[in-house]
Amino acid sequence: MFYVQRDAGGVLVRVEATSFAEATGQLPADDHEIQAWYANEVVEKSLNQLKLSDMEMIRVLDDLIQVLTSKGILNVTDLPAAAQAKLMDRNQARETLGGLSDLINDDETRLI
Repeated sequence: MFYVQRDAGGVLVRVEATSFAEATGQLPADDHEIQAWYANEVVEKSLNQLKLSDMEMIRVLDDLIQVLTSKGILNVTDLPAAAQAKLMDRNQARETLGGLSDLINDDETRLI
């Protein structure tokens, strides 16, 4: 049995396995609303996990493009104009920070 809280329109706004002060009712675990609530929660957690990893992946892709261009496998001009502009902006920012080597640490095993 799950304890639930509904808004004025009857929509679930909170679901807990234990009782809480704002609970407005109870539903069995096999109720379709409980199943939908937890299905949405799983999707939301997965989306949040992807969002958290986006910045790390941007750096990986940035580094990959740098390696491919330095080896002559890819030319920056092969990319769309918008991508070229973004890469140039990132390159300038990284070059600007190049003299600040102690502030940015690429080695994930050490602390900054």
